[in-house]
Amino acid sequence: MIKNFFLRKVSILIAALLLVITLSFFLMRLLPGDPFAAEQSMPKETLDSLHRYYGLDQPLLVQYQRYLFSILRFDLGPSFKYTGRSVAAIILESFPISLLLGIEAFILALAGGVISGVVMAFYKGPLLKALFKITLIVLLSVPAYLFATLLQYVLAIKLDLLPLARWGTFSHSILPALSLALFPLAYIARLFYAAIGETLKQDFIATIRATGASEKEVIFKHILPNALMPVIAYCGPLLATIFTGSFVIEKIFGIAGLGQWLIVSIGNRDYPVIMGITIFYSFLLMSCNFIVDCVYQFCYPHLRQ
Repeated sequence: MIKNFFLRKVSILIAALLLVITLSFFLMRLLPGDPFAAEQSMPKETLDSLHRYYGLDQPLLVQYQRYLFSILRFDLGPSFKYTGRSVAAIILESFPISLLLGIEAFILALAGGVISGVVMAFYKGPLLKALFKITLIVLLSVPAYLFATLLQYVLAIKLDLLPLARWGTFSHSILPALSLALFPLAYIARLFYAAIGETLKQDFIATIRATGASEKEVIFKHILPNALMPVIAYCGPLLATIFTGSFVIEKIFGIAGLGQWLIVSIGNRDYPVIMGITIFYSFLLMSCNFIVDCVYQFCYPHLRQ
């Protein structure tokens, strides 16, 4: 059964990735305009030579076939705008920054959300619980870029506690990671709080308590592990939220991550870079969802049915 689950998930991943490759290729090629539009002052012969060099003079299906074969060789092609730079080199250079920022935001969101959910579920003080709920509503309602601007103004400009922008030391990563983490942190807190409430209503919890088990044992061995199920399932979409949200955050904080390259490449109509980053992120996020599904099945074997 585990083997069938694994094969089914891998097949879905491959099919979905092929669909992303196909859509990204044809959407880029079917957009009006020319990737060398900024160089229209060049002689027509020079532009034609550029089209031949990059294979843009070939029929669309021929270009698509060549692109598929190049991807099978792990070759995402050269950049149209940055001479001598390959798409793979751009990704290898900038992705570690985005990855570090994403991991930091993921840890903040997961840890903060779980702790907040536990506090809201088990803390008896109505004032603190109400304060938590109001704070979560605000975090879920305000876009990340507004929080990023507010954090920059308060913590960097007014209090001078952290760097305003750019990327260098660990302190440079705190504000952008926090900006990325606030929304998913609030979502996880509400999700975990609701899951704990539903678990507390289950008959098996009353049965365990009736056997004489301590409250600490009931909470940590039965309530929290069962309530974590929806949180684990959300980890895949959480990574998607963090990585796609990092595009805007990287721009605000002047971080030369992969999101910054994507935004610049869209403005430049640099087809290979846009498609390469899109395919790379799609593969990354699909792989994260695949790993989360495997962890979910491993942690809760009874769900394999």
